[in-house]
Amino acid sequence: MYTVKMSRTGYHHGDLRAGLLASALELVETSGPEQLSLRAVARAAGVSPNAPYNHYADKAALLEALAEHCFDQLRGELAAAVSAADPGDEITAVATAAVRYALGHPGLYRLAVAHLCSDNPRTRAAEDAMKAVVENSVTAATGRPGSAALTAGVWALAQGLTLLLVDGSLKPPPQQDVDEFVREVVQETLTLGRPD
Repeated sequence: MYTVKMSRTGYHHGDLRAGLLASALELVETSGPEQLSLRAVARAAGVSPNAPYNHYADKAALLEALAEHCFDQLRGELAAAVSAADPGDEITAVATAAVRYALGHPGLYRLAVAHLCSDNPRTRAAEDAMKAVVENSVTAATGRPGSAALTAGVWALAQGLTLLLVDGSLKPPPQQDVDEFVREVVQETLTLGRPD
């Protein structure tokens, strides 16, 4: 957690932008993105109400930074999952990693999904880099260049599962943990239930 040292001459910070982002991340998870404001972030970071405006022009800019942060983190998680996956299991690994990340960061994930159609170049670039990992998983699993349609379908399946599980409207059976459930759903969907 980012801390601010107070003194009689004012606060001292190493990286106020990072500290504000850390405070915003915590607030998104505890209160939800709807309750986020620059004033609340400043209060949580222990700085003056105007301090965030030195780094974020407005709330929309802060939300874009949070979405970019989410996509960057998610890209890293997905890439690690693909690298560690058994050959042919990369698609399932991507879906499982996406669900696991979202369940660990539900507020941030919901916020980022709401910004999927953002025109902000940095947010768009972070989103595209994350989606490129999904495409790489398709290429690795199939042994041929990733089809745009299959890549979109895999991401839609992963995202649909993620949002349903995060919202609690879909739950694994009592005998399965989330990873096993996601794995089974993805494999059954991709093979249309046909045996190997």
